[in-house]
This record gives sequence, structure tokens and C-alpha cells, in this order.
Amino acid sequence: MAMSIWWVQNANSNQSNMLILQECCTDATGSYVIYAPVDVVAMNVVLNGGDPDYVALLPSGFAILPDGSGAGGAPPGFAVLPDGPGAGGGGGGGGGSLLTVAFQILVDSVPTAKLSLGSVATVNSLIACTVERIKAAVAADNVGGGGAIPQ
Repeated sequence: MAMSIWWVQNANSNQSNMLILQECCTDATGSYVIYAPVDVVAMNVVLNGGDPDYVALLPSGFAILPDGSGAGGAPPGFAVLPDGPGAGGGGGGGGGSLLTVAFQILVDSVPTAKLSLGSVATVNSLIACTVERIKAAVAADNVGGGGAIPQ
């Protein structure tokens, strides 16, 4: 398990008030990455001994786990990709991998507010883009296997 703090660079400015707090782990049972944006001021308060309960966290992340099929074929609705963590590893098609993605996004601060179609479209686009980037990273890192990642 590894913990990291990443400084977010703003494309329009050299200043940023946002950090990304990240935890990741890879072992024989799978891999996960969990991350959350954190305000720089709030993080500085915690790093200087302040109460971490007052830091707002909306963690998101993903996990890649073996699908357990062992047959090398993808279940319906899944794409065949190179072996992922725990999926045989040697590129020999020792089963597939399942991808689970989760996001927590504050769309509106009013709990009873209805989501706009634009908000729903933005979230759908975010999920699709994230899944495609993870699939591309797994494919680039493990050329030649037979894992499965959801389409």
C-alpha cells in the first residue's frame, strides 16, 4: 500500500489550491487506486496537527480484480484485454479481470435538488473516459494476454 499527495497544476496559472490524496495497492488479489481532491489550506491544517475530521473528502477510485473464470474467455458484456492483476500475469490467458469504478461527485449542495441533464451527461462522459483510459493503460502495460475489463 502506498499513500501519495499530488499537487494539481492549473493549466491557466502556476497557482493551485488543490491536492490529490491517493492510496494504491497491487498484490496477487488485485489492484486498487483510491483518490480524493483536498483543499491545500485544509491539508496544511491537518499536517500541522489540526483535526482531520474537518477536511471534506469525496473519495473516488477503481479496483481491478480477477474475474475467477479461469477459462480465459470474457463474460458477456466484457472486452477481452491483456491479463490484469491476479489474472495469470504471464500473458497466457489465465482468466480475466473485472474493473469496478466508483465516483463521489458533489453536483449540488442541496440534497433534494434534481440533477440536470447536463450533469448526468458530464458524469456519464467522466465514467466512459475513465474506463477507456484504464483499459488503455492495462493493454499497454500487459500486451499479449487475455483479461476482461467491462466495456
